[in-house]
Amino acid sequence: MNVSKLFLAASTALPLIAGSTIALASDVSLRISDDSVHSQVNVTPNGSNIDLGAGYMYHEGSRHIVNLDLHAKGQTAVGNLPTTAGVGIQATGFDDDSVDGGAVGVGGFARLNIPSVPGLSFEGALHYAPSILSFGDADDLTRVRAQANYRVIQNADVFVGYHYLNADLEGHSDVTLDKGLFAGMKLIF
Repeated sequence: MNVSKLFLAASTALPLIAGSTIALASDVSLRISDDSVHSQVNVTPNGSNIDLGAGYMYHEGSRHIVNLDLHAKGQTAVGNLPTTAGVGIQATGFDDDSVDGGAVGVGGFARLNIPSVPGLSFEGALHYAPSILSFGDADDLTRVRAQANYRVIQNADVFVGYHYLNADLEGHSDVTLDKGLFAGMKLIF
């Protein structure tokens, strides 16, 4: 699969998903670190347990990273903590000066709410794509995110966290596409 086709598909899907947020909205987030900025739109069709998402990250030095997400989402509990969890796939494509590629990672996310501190929650996500689900220069891909959220008003969160995105490349080398601490906000519709 050509990486430029993935970017074309993502650049087409992101405005369509963002435009549909009026009828189906879930959330829009912006995450900023010293080296990168990432925007993400997630929607859940009315009456559905499916979560759709699209994101774009610009990393300093002309690195572009896109993601398309599809997760089954539901409510559960971890211990006695109310939790929203999702299991599914995240397609990630990257384009840099010297390498480009992508992968379809399998994994999920969880958000644990802390009832004793209203508004506080902890969130984590992990997606991994082995060689068979990777293309271009990527031989496998790992994406990890951990963050703490605080709901400042009914429809807005602020958060801080850590993100790690790494691709092993053909030829036994690897490239860390993004890593480090970030801060951001999420608007919930």
